[in-house]
Amino acid sequence: MTFTTRPTLEGTFGMVSSTHWLASQVGMRLLERGGNAVDAAAAAGFVLHVVEPHLNGPGGDMPLLLVTADDPTPRVLCGQGPAPAAATADHYRDLGFDLVPGSGPLAAAVPGAVDAWLVLLRDHGTMPLREVLEPAVHYARHGYPVLERVSATVERVADLFTEDWTTSADLWLDAGRAPRPGSLHRNPAWADTLERLLTEAEAAGGDPASQAEAARRAWSQGFVAEAVDAFSARAFRDSSGERHAGLVTGADLAAFESTWEPAVTREWHGHTVCKTGPWGQGPGLLQTLAVLDALAPGEVPDPATDDGIHLVAETMKLSFADREAWYGDSDEVPLATLLSDGYARERAALVGERASHDLRPGSPDGRAPRLAAHVVGGGPAVAGDATTGEPTVDARGTTRGDTCHVDVVDRWGTMVSATPSGGWLQSAPTIPELGFCLGSRMQMFWLDEGLPSSLVPGRRPRTTLTPTLVLRDGRPYLACGSPGGDQQDQWQLLLLLRHLGLGMPLQEAIDAPAWHTTSFPGSFWPRGSEPGVLVVEDRVPADVRDDLSARGHDVRVAGGWSLGRLCAVSRDPDGMLRAGANPRGAQGYAVGR
Repeated sequence: MTFTTRPTLEGTFGMVSSTHWLASQVGMRLLERGGNAVDAAAAAGFVLHVVEPHLNGPGGDMPLLLVTADDPTPRVLCGQGPAPAAATADHYRDLGFDLVPGSGPLAAAVPGAVDAWLVLLRDHGTMPLREVLEPAVHYARHGYPVLERVSATVERVADLFTEDWTTSADLWLDAGRAPRPGSLHRNPAWADTLERLLTEAEAAGGDPASQAEAARRAWSQGFVAEAVDAFSARAFRDSSGERHAGLVTGADLAAFESTWEPAVTREWHGHTVCKTGPWGQGPGLLQTLAVLDALAPGEVPDPATDDGIHLVAETMKLSFADREAWYGDSDEVPLATLLSDGYARERAALVGERASHDLRPGSPDGRAPRLAAHVVGGGPAVAGDATTGEPTVDARGTTRGDTCHVDVVDRWGTMVSATPSGGWLQSAPTIPELGFCLGSRMQMFWLDEGLPSSLVPGRRPRTTLTPTLVLRDGRPYLACGSPGGDQQDQWQLLLLLRHLGLGMPLQEAIDAPAWHTTSFPGSFWPRGSEPGVLVVEDRVPADVRDDLSARGHDVRVAGGWSLGRLCAVSRDPDGMLRAGANPRGAQGYAVGR
């Protein structure tokens, strides 16, 4: 047995795994009080908004996958807000942009996370809204321990806050200084916002569904939308260094409601792997599984060996090249062909003995791929400043933040996998009367016209957020996910290969050495690429790294426990529940019994 940092949890009552110990325990609290996995996931999600503010917030977004005890059909809840009605490519070009900024008001899409949690509770929750939101109100009102990475993030943007984003300075700086790691930090404005939502909810009566819908209306059509409308019109500095006003209006919030959609699925080694639609990057994981099957039918590559790493990395590059050319919400996506066995065989023929340094999108249905001019011309290969993009993992394994994730399974068999993100404290200035900022997901659009990921008002940016559900024999078996931007599906693939394919226990599969490639255009400003780069934890043996280098990979060595923040829960047919959580970063935990 390989070394593990902690045991895989086992029990029969309920399991919660998330990227922060307080969120995991709050989710378990809801299960203990009689709630289901939906109640628990939402409670954990609202706590994540408070305790991981550098990784997600109420102004961000959140896709979710759900199977219920009554209906094992997997469904996607899309909490990815679209581009505002006024967000045209011409508007950005007239301001002198060739890319959407990575931060500031102009980067904001319509916020979707809170709406999604409330829609989830309206349609599948069982508890009064106050039961679900009370822990988040408590931590916002009375304080929570500041993570070291929160403190470091605030420190990096302190000058910006002081000079321009003064509403953020009021919330985050004390005499110009960031909060100390471990100190208590409070956000009374967000606590007040939640209380106002609860007041509106409870005025609708005692029915949980009616309460959730009343709170959703107060958010999208009431005082929250009014405050967003007024604040978005103010100009603040963005990643261009200039000051611009935003485009999100109250009417945009009123027009948005999170939607239920069928999951996109693929059969793999006796399992059904379920992902979001191609407005997210999730189907790329399914493409990778299809190509791996075409390369070696019936076999599972071992992502710990030089042969396995090479094979999987080269396959991932092909899937991400197709993501760049074909995924998005602004044009038709030939998804059936992209996931077909015939197309997988075509792509498999491109995998060679040497590492490719080229971006090689395919031609599904004979259609010629088209890429953004920024990609064709070769965009920058370096990360932006402290306020740009998603603050994820660079080629050296240095972490500037991430996203969040939570998985829950209850004793009845309902299972939730959710990846809340966006609305980071460094995304945009704080709306003072609400206690949160808007997100920056619009940076994932291209200003070129006619691409699946072109900026079009009302369309969703192609998000990197990508939770996963897995069925076994038609019943929910596994929920998993990870923060990490473009790396999310890469790290999840390693978990699936190890756990589903090679039989590793959950925690062992999470703890095993991780790696990923950055040999494709990044989704975050300034949209850089690093051809041929393969980032590996230093726990990958030296002889394996040497062999990969000899095959042409540009191997970059990261810290031994620096890549990935996986969470996972599972359920066997006999009712045995299991959970594991990533030890990297020393904040993700699973709880259960």
